Amino acid sequence: MVLKRTNPTLYYLQRTGFYLLVIVITLYLLVPFFWAVLTSFRKSGDLFLPPAQFIGAASTFGNYIDVFANPNFQKGLLFSLLVAVGSVVISLIFGSFAAYALGRFKFRFKSGVLYVILAVSVFPQIAVLGGLYTLISNLSLYNSPLGLILSYLIFTIPFTVWVLTSFVRDIPGELEEAALVDGASPLQTLFQVLFPVMMPALVTTGLLAFINAWNEYLFALTFTSTNRTVPVVIANYSGATQFDQPWGQIMAASIVVTVPLIILVLVFQRNIVSGLTAGAVKG
Repeated sequence: MVLKRTNPTLYYLQRTGFYLLVIVITLYLLVPFFWAVLTSFRKSGDLFLPPAQFIGAASTFGNYIDVFANPNFQKGLLFSLLVAVGSVVISLIFGSFAAYALGRFKFRFKSGVLYVILAVSVFPQIAVLGGLYTLISNLSLYNSPLGLILSYLIFTIPFTVWVLTSFVRDIPGELEEAALVDGASPLQTLFQVLFPVMMPALVTTGLLAFINAWNEYLFALTFTSTNRTVPVVIANYSGATQFDQPWGQIMAASIVVTVPLIILVLVFQRNIVSGLTAGAVKG
């Protein structure tokens, strides 16, 4: 308001530039998704039409019917759901205990442990691929959901521990002290007092870990041969011949696996925002 009073022209120029930037970023993010949705409703022969004719071409649900009728896609959905949910549940269980210890107790090398966890969370997957493949093979977990869950824990647990530790550290200590005075044990305090308060952070970390596990491709491609997750199934889609690529079905399958994630984010958006911003402002 001060800028508007002192220099109205500069104020309106800044506002116009801001909205133009928002429009450009929105188009940059949404146009590819819109084009993918459009492609999923088009026949194979319409994919090579000029853009204007392609947009106005007749729609069809044939691609979605073919995708849901594909047994590999059905199996991939169930396998991806099993692996993603399993890795998230294990990560939240171990991450909650670790975050409680790192956020509440004092012990030697605590800072070093946190830095190691942070380093592991940003470590490239390809760097540990060989050693992890040997471990999974020796444990006879190749091509099994347990093997894939074990590999996903490498990036879901460090992320969960790091986020939850920051959240636990900022929870008022009076809550824990009151529970201990009333005779609650540390475990009772964790489950009955801290967990309800940690719910926004648990939802945030769980949802983000689920998205990472759901979209993961490299480990799923390396550690499975027949039990494929959805990203690998979509990448291996092929047409009637080796030169025929069913882009309509590929886009339809991509939309099918993307829409549930969008719905989850929209449903839990308040928890995500409160979980990510918790502790950012000191009261």
